[in-house]
Amino acid sequence: MNLDKYEYMMDETLLNFQFESLGPNGRVLKVIVVTPQNSNGVTYFNLAFGDWDKAQQKLDDLSITNNNDREKVLATVAAVVLEFLNNFPDMMVYAEGSTPSRTRLYQIGIASQYEKISSLLHVYGFVNGQWEEFRKGYNYEAFLVSLK
Repeated sequence: MNLDKYEYMMDETLLNFQFESLGPNGRVLKVIVVTPQNSNGVTYFNLAFGDWDKAQQKLDDLSITNNNDREKVLATVAAVVLEFLNNFPDMMVYAEGSTPSRTRLYQIGIASQYEKISSLLHVYGFVNGQWEEFRKGYNYEAFLVSLK
């Protein structure tokens, strides 16, 4: 996907990523952490994303940056997911917003780029207690992606 995105760095485990958002509120360190999970014998990786809280020394997934770069930030997160899956091609990544409005934002981002995304990834949405192939126009509670 050729979207405008930030340069990011990853650590040697290929599970921790960071980049800086630049805008009217200055430079804000963004962090993405991908952690292994297991449910009913199925391993997947949970994607956590947010601003780095220096004082607390932890990821803050409820902060609001307002740096006027939402599309670029979402494109960077998508690039990180692709990077991760290219390094771990048999894995799946689970994403859910820290609030319903953030989950909706992820859904809007997926829907707006779905043709490009679906050429590379299988995309599933969680609704009514089950996973289904992603469809535009549905409100999902979470998302799961894997390489095609």
